[in-house]
Parts: sequence; structure tokens; C-alpha cells
Amino acid sequence: MSKMKTKSGAKKRFKVTATGKVLAAQSGKRHGMIKRTPKQIRQKRGTDTLAAPDAKIVKQHYLPYSR
Repeated sequence: MSKMKTKSGAKKRFKVTATGKVLAAQSGKRHGMIKRTPKQIRQKRGTDTLAAPDAKIVKQHYLPYSR
């Protein structure tokens, strides 16, 4: 059986840590910054860990060899 392909979009958006957690960029920072408070903009910097159900989907279907 051939190898499964990793989704190329997922390679750019997610990173799996050594403990198996999935990191992704914070949501809500693409546009409409004028509506957001400075506190919201500061808090959405960097990455955040995905919730367990979402991380399971990413690892099983999009990044099959990162387990």
C-alpha cells in the first residue's frame, strides 16, 4: 500500500509539539482590526493549542505522519 499524503495546506498552518499537542495561529486577526480593542489584538499574537477534538482531526486526517 502506498503512503498517505500530508495535506500541504496543513503543513503551513499547524505544528505538532513533542508531547503531541497541535499548535495553530490565533483566529480573528486577518481583517477588521479597527473593530478590535488593543487588548484583543495583543492577546491574539502568536500561537495557541487546539482543543483535543480538533487536534485529533488534524493529526488523523491532515498530518498522518506527525504522531
